[in-house]
Amino acid sequence: MTAGKDARLTTRRTLFVVIENWLDRERNQTPLWLPVGIGFGVAFWQFFGTSAWAGLAMACASLMFFGNLAPPFSLLRQLARMAAITILIGFSVIAFRSATVAQPVLGKIWIGEFYGQIEAVENISARNVYRLRLATGSSSDLPPFVRVNLSPEQYQDDFQPGAIIRLRARLLPPAGPSLPGGYDFARRAWFQQIGATGTALGEVQLFQKADGDARFATQRAALTEHILVSMPQGSGAIGAALATGDQGHISPTDAQAMRDSGLAHLLSISGLHVTAVVGFIFIAVSRLLSLSSWLALRISIPVVAAATAALGALAYTLFTGAEVPTVRSCIAAILILIALALGRDALTLRLVAFGALTVLIFWPEAMAGPSFQLSFAAVATIVIMHDLPVVKRFTERRDESFFKKALRALVSLIITGVAIEIVLTPIALFHFHKAGLYGALANVAAIPMTTFIIMPLEALALVFDVVGLGQPFWWMAGQGIVAILALAHAVSSLPGAVTMMPAMPIWAFGAFVIGALLFGLLKTGVRFLGVPICAIGIIAMLLAPRPDILVTGDGKHLALVSTDGDVALLRGRAGEFMRGMISEKAGSDTEATQIEDWPGVHCTADNCVVVLTGEERSWTLLATRTRNPIPSMEMAAICKRVDIVVSDRWLPKSCNPKWIKADRRLLEQTGGLAFYLDAQRVVTANENSRHLPWVQAAHAARAADASRQ
Repeated sequence: MTAGKDARLTTRRTLFVVIENWLDRERNQTPLWLPVGIGFGVAFWQFFGTSAWAGLAMACASLMFFGNLAPPFSLLRQLARMAAITILIGFSVIAFRSATVAQPVLGKIWIGEFYGQIEAVENISARNVYRLRLATGSSSDLPPFVRVNLSPEQYQDDFQPGAIIRLRARLLPPAGPSLPGGYDFARRAWFQQIGATGTALGEVQLFQKADGDARFATQRAALTEHILVSMPQGSGAIGAALATGDQGHISPTDAQAMRDSGLAHLLSISGLHVTAVVGFIFIAVSRLLSLSSWLALRISIPVVAAATAALGALAYTLFTGAEVPTVRSCIAAILILIALALGRDALTLRLVAFGALTVLIFWPEAMAGPSFQLSFAAVATIVIMHDLPVVKRFTERRDESFFKKALRALVSLIITGVAIEIVLTPIALFHFHKAGLYGALANVAAIPMTTFIIMPLEALALVFDVVGLGQPFWWMAGQGIVAILALAHAVSSLPGAVTMMPAMPIWAFGAFVIGALLFGLLKTGVRFLGVPICAIGIIAMLLAPRPDILVTGDGKHLALVSTDGDVALLRGRAGEFMRGMISEKAGSDTEATQIEDWPGVHCTADNCVVVLTGEERSWTLLATRTRNPIPSMEMAAICKRVDIVVSDRWLPKSCNPKWIKADRRLLEQTGGLAFYLDAQRVVTANENSRHLPWVQAAHAARAADASRQ
């Protein structure tokens, strides 16, 4: 017995020594895991809500307890403590952030007249809409902040931030996802403190003009209009988006082409734009100061240039609205400038980790969004790729001809673009259910042209506009934008330019992220364990089944989906937005047809009966599509013969299908539905969302309205 016990103790000691030696080799990578721990805490809150704090605290305490079983001052003990503390910090910051932004939300449709002070104006000329964020005041029965759309006829030039207007509007609660896996606007509205959205009705009156404290908003709008007028026709909308972040003037066809070609990131102010501004200022100041030998001998030109560029980055961030992606990029740019001024490496994984840490502490809700994930994944991929020994050897400076240097730089750019595309595609598929196949090649041309040609030309045009000589620069910048738009349309029209996939399981995306983190943040051979984990996640994404039936949360729209991706709609007159959303969730790029064209369908003016054949059995579906009354006895008889009933009305209790009755009563609780018939599984849009504060606030508002009636 003693010999066996000694053997086990020896084995444990040997295992501990092996782990400690491995952790010692990974010691320099430890800081990179700080944002990962905080991100895990944020994700835990997203899945389980603030009420799960006790369970998480107990789990973290257990982690620290087992870590304390390791010898004092061991790396394993320190790692366990770091993991527990960072997870708790992440959970705490998102819970605190959610609590601090909490505002009442509207419980039901509201139509009435009210006064509102304009806080922000967004001109979406491509859709002929002016979007206003209004503060309603504490005396109003409405939520403190609402968002209202105005038509160009309703809008006045005096409607600027700070002005008070009087209007009649139809307001609705912030909408959750219409289909499982869909975009949750209610989440975004919660963190933006928007309690209702809607449309103005009739004339909108100016009650009090703005007091002039609009800060950058008015100047930004004026600059946008100036760019639209100054640039050649067809290029001003993109030019304005590059300079001010205002995408409202871009036509739907151009915006779609940019998305399908993988160039949509050029339109939102982020790292690329801040980098161009910072680089332009840094180089310009450095060159100007270098012209004076007296200054060059008495000041540190790199430090002065870096400080000036940092101020420029801050001003640009404030001017463009200080959105989270821009703030994130500004922080990263300032850190890079500090590194340059101190003579350190300009871009390292520690710098990326620090930027992620900053965003997670101040804007933890950003982690769940595609912008945060895509931008940090792209930057981290660039750093990791160029840190690989084989890439270092290929890109290192050497004595060779200009042609070979240019060719080597081009190959390096293409390899980096392909690597970024490989990493970003699963993220894009998870959030948008589609991704461009040729984005890497399109970006090879578009990114250098935007960074080194278009944006510097726009900056020069603005400078020379002071003396009335900016027009030639506007024209040249416009030609560059025209070339990018031509590239976007050409790439998006190529066969197979866009890959569509249905909604994937969350665990598959989690496996991909974990595998990518292991490979990217570790240095030793253990990192290669991340490759099969990534592969498992990607394979699960590719094998994700298409839903057989999709039903929106209001019950008005139903879609049948075949295994080949064909889609048929119950209401053939569904708008483009609804058609696009259904196609995305179905993972199909085919044009949706009417349900009457589907095999096995019998339709009347009021309803349709569909027979769907599965692998094991057939399913019969009844869907209503009008509000015309149906005798209850007749409805009950029909329901008995079918498996599924879908309706946007309240159906009588006598309607009892064999499986599911998805009427208005059920859909108000579940939201949209996705049916997987062979698995006899139904996924709901509101699945596991009752713990979310914006869902709880909406339920509380509806209950309060019901109690007052």
